[in-house]
Amino acid sequence: MVDIDDSKQPSKAETTGTATASSIGANQASLEDVSKHIEVLLHASEAPLTAHALRKHLSLSTKELKQALEVLERRLETGVLNLHETASGYRLQISDAYSGLIQQTFPQRQERLSQALLETLSVIAYKQPVTRSDIEQVRGVTLSSNILRQLFDKGWIIEKGFKETLGRPALLHTTAQFLDAFGLSHLDELPPMPDLETIRTLS
Repeated sequence: MVDIDDSKQPSKAETTGTATASSIGANQASLEDVSKHIEVLLHASEAPLTAHALRKHLSLSTKELKQALEVLERRLETGVLNLHETASGYRLQISDAYSGLIQQTFPQRQERLSQALLETLSVIAYKQPVTRSDIEQVRGVTLSSNILRQLFDKGWIIEKGFKETLGRPALLHTTAQFLDAFGLSHLDELPPMPDLETIRTLS
């Protein structure tokens, strides 16, 4: 008969602790893999991906997606890309720290918006819904149809509803594409409204 030295056997608590540690480690490894899958999809997508789309493509729960996005954010901190959420979903974008390098190297990529367009867009964004005459009243000048057409063509504004007044003019609102273009997820993230003189110095 072989004697067994019980003192050398792991206790139940030690066994449980080891199992728990292994489980946590496996979970972290799994989240890391999921975060890489999210990163791949964001790289491959031409447009931002919503949380719903990511959950659907990767069969994730809301909690799992949140945890994986946090892992991805932490990993990206050491690189040149940031995880950014806009009105249309999540996307990867180059860190603002490198904007100067991009502008210097690729000046042709810079789109210079006219003073009139910036003023018009600001009035719509901060005072929406507004009519054409509302914009003209704030700016003090007649609004060019070309300015509105540019904003419609960019997908930054839409007509939605009518003002219950003479002629029932269309009401103008900004769109999700406008928020995406300026890196915002909600209108609440707009900075304090600038005055028109400030806008003119930016144009």
